[in-house]
Amino acid sequence: MSDIEELQKKVRKLQSRAGTAKMDLHDLTEDLPLNWRTIMTVAGKTFDVFAELDTARRELAALETSR
Repeated sequence: MSDIEELQKKVRKLQSRAGTAKMDLHDLTEDLPLNWRTIMTVAGKTFDVFAELDTARRELAALETSR
């Protein structure tokens, strides 16, 4: 499997994780003020996965343009 294919696979997995994290954050907001103590944890996880996705997308774009 080529580097581009591996990175594409990684991006797809991260997109799935990011979608799940986004829904977790959305669900939390609907339940406020219950579970307000988990805001930072859920938001942090969401931030981290979106940052990782952004990095992977940038790496993929750079790899595709260098071909």
